[in-house]
Amino acid sequence: MRFDKGHKEQTRRRIVETAARRFRKEGVEAVGIAGLMADAGLTHGGFYAHFASKEELVRAALEEASDQSRERRAVLLEKGESLEALVRSYLRPVHRDTPELGCAAAALIAEIARHEPETRSAFTGRLKELLAQFEAALPVDMPEEVRSRRAIGIFGTMLGTLQMARAVTDPVLSVKMLESGVEAALALATM
Repeated sequence: MRFDKGHKEQTRRRIVETAARRFRKEGVEAVGIAGLMADAGLTHGGFYAHFASKEELVRAALEEASDQSRERRAVLLEKGESLEALVRSYLRPVHRDTPELGCAAAALIAEIARHEPETRSAFTGRLKELLAQFEAALPVDMPEEVRSRRAIGIFGTMLGTLQMARAVTDPVLSVKMLESGVEAALALATM
């Protein structure tokens, strides 16, 4: 059976988008290929027509999730929003409660550390892009090396805060963590 032009690329895209959501929500190891393909409306056997391995899909899904996050940050920055807007957007309850739509680093960083060097390298490249966006949002009169270090510190604070806020069962404590993370990240920006 012949398919329309672009069908294979559309199918691959659907797999990647489904994987990006599921991996962020459930973790890479918890998601099996058969279930993922079923969620994408496809058969398990079709997976290998698009990917040589699950690891290749992990890299593609990380790229997809990173692209989505980068675009959201870029929209805020293009609207003239400040670093404070980026921090507050990241450390809010809706981001905490919807990991499948959020930051891949916050959802997957511990797992990615155990993956193949090629996957970790792809993640590193995307993380550097993210840090560059944060650096660019810091005051221009700040020396470049200081901006670089502050961007790392700010994002590290945000990342850890979001992970803690997701992990606790006490909703009041979780909100307090998010608010404290905003304060700490913004304090780093103005030191």
